[in-house]
Amino acid sequence: MSQTLPSPDPASVRDDDIHVDAAGPADRAAQTELFNACFKKRVVHEQLVWRYDRSPHGGSLSFLARPPSGEGVSGYACSPRIALSFGAESHAAPIGQTGDVMTHPAWRKRGIFSGLDRAAMAASRAAGWPIVFGLPNRRSAHIFLTLGWQAVGRIRPYTFLLAGGAPARRLRHGEGRLAGWMSGFAVRTCRGAERRLARAAGGSLAVAPLGRFPADVRDVARPLERNFSLMVRRDADYLNWRFIDTPSKRQRALAAYGPGRALVGYAVIQPPLEPGGVGHFVDLVAPEPAARAALVLACLEELRRAGALAVQATAVDGSAWAAELLAAGFLRPRPENHLIVILHVHQPDHPLARAASDASRWYLTDGDRDDETVG
Repeated sequence: MSQTLPSPDPASVRDDDIHVDAAGPADRAAQTELFNACFKKRVVHEQLVWRYDRSPHGGSLSFLARPPSGEGVSGYACSPRIALSFGAESHAAPIGQTGDVMTHPAWRKRGIFSGLDRAAMAASRAAGWPIVFGLPNRRSAHIFLTLGWQAVGRIRPYTFLLAGGAPARRLRHGEGRLAGWMSGFAVRTCRGAERRLARAAGGSLAVAPLGRFPADVRDVARPLERNFSLMVRRDADYLNWRFIDTPSKRQRALAAYGPGRALVGYAVIQPPLEPGGVGHFVDLVAPEPAARAALVLACLEELRRAGALAVQATAVDGSAWAAELLAAGFLRPRPENHLIVILHVHQPDHPLARAASDASRWYLTDGDRDDETVG
């Protein structure tokens, strides 16, 4: 889309005259305008207020680079998530996640981002966050690495086909010509996986929509927390903020119940905006295999009813979440279709810093992203 150039002409402004300021609630409108000038995916003011100011895990650290005329031409945000290593509350701490790394097209290739990154890392260090991680896009990934960040994993999209025919061929063609030709076989593979999920679920659990996460939902997550070197604390306040009380209301939660209506797991999906689109499998927390199978199957059925042609979810290479998706019948992407997971360490001796060095040992789903919606 066409972009309007900020005033004044960028060529008339010296690099030394561009300054970096911490941004607060009064700057959300300016950050929204800059975001919409930088990305195809547009946001409204309320979405950045939700993202930066309302998380129960703490407010975001955000910054704007400005020329003397005062408008924001580059931005950066770093949002906290309370994380644990192997479920130990003794060293639970906020860790940062980078997001909304954006420079107006007219002001790119001037090194402005480097100053923003330095400011954000200084602020997150001062805030006591032991580490910061990110999931950068291809445009910015190499910049982070030149600034001293570490690549600690690769993250890829996995796909489950809900329907066949020409739409499936077009979708799979994005993974290569052979994948497009083999789409019919891929559809049959996915249908077979649904039958296996039904057998694994066993029919003894009830799955139903979940309007709000109950106070005891953390009890469901605790057994998983003990299995992973790094996992965001999924308590009721956080989950309701992250998935229920969002401006878009686009995501839906499902709960699995055992005997006596005991909560044994939950999942979150994002239906497509319109029929024929791609839905997303956003989050899953269920310690027992039968509950996981029942929830995955229910999510696929719900997304099919919503008109999804396919379902996508991303996972770190070699992670338990990647193995879960593959076991559920999700199809691998082509090898080059990946992004990286990056890490910046402030406190090398902190247990979370030691645990974070290999992202394949994290529990990381699309629900852990800083963005409200997926895709």
